[in-house]
Amino acid sequence: MGKIILRLDRVMADRKMSLNELSEKVGVANVNLSKLKNGHISAIRFSTLIAICEALHCQPGDILEYSPDEE
Repeated sequence: MGKIILRLDRVMADRKMSLNELSEKVGVANVNLSKLKNGHISAIRFSTLIAICEALHCQPGDILEYSPDEE
């Protein structure tokens, strides 16, 4: 089974947005966004993903990337 790679840190850097600023705009605790940014989560709510995309003016595909297993 492949895996999902989170690119939130890259998108935040491109937008020059700090974790604290994103946390305020999205309404999600700083610690939870940090876990998301570092890939230490197993799920994300669509409502959170929508709020992040609105705050960063991006598409979900800018944040999430699928990587298939190599055989």
